[in-house]
Amino acid sequence: MVRESFSDDPQQFELLRVCRIGRAQGLKGEVTVQSFTDEPEYRFAPGSVLYTRDGSAEYVVERARTFKNRWIIKFEGIDDRDASEAANGIELYGEADDPDDMLEEDAWYPKDLVGLEVRLAEGNGLGLPAGQVVGKVVDVLDGFQSLLKVRLANPVHDAATGEVVESSALVPFVDELVPDIDLEEQYLTIDPPGGLIPGLES
Repeated sequence: MVRESFSDDPQQFELLRVCRIGRAQGLKGEVTVQSFTDEPEYRFAPGSVLYTRDGSAEYVVERARTFKNRWIIKFEGIDDRDASEAANGIELYGEADDPDDMLEEDAWYPKDLVGLEVRLAEGNGLGLPAGQVVGKVVDVLDGFQSLLKVRLANPVHDAATGEVVESSALVPFVDELVPDIDLEEQYLTIDPPGGLIPGLES
């Protein structure tokens, strides 16, 4: 049905969860999948190889399509409804991309961004000093647009009570607002418009 094992030791690969196989779709081996990847066109391209968590078996994508915002995939060797129903619930993983290649393409995994110090970019639109520390990335929220959740270095306090009223901000993860990321030095820079970062005024 599916090809067995990696050609090399699976422990040397870093695996990222890509999808969970769902219900059978039709009679010819297609299955629906619940996608966990932000790059489904790449992960589900014909010929792509996905693995079970322990690397003991691999699933090769024969073809894929979308229908009503759901991916439907035909894997090599799963050719009838019985086989597709038997695969229901299996979680599949893909190899992490080479970090050097990702740096060349300006691509990062969310886990790489969490913990980075957030500084103001040079020539920022607020006119504030370049390198001023804004806070730290504590989460990356995925949705229609990825957002960096930044814990503020200087939380905003209520003038009357002194209580903290705003301790974090959400920054859209786009080139215009996040121009530089330096994983080696563990920081990124932002060029926020006025009002995006609470308490940050020009």
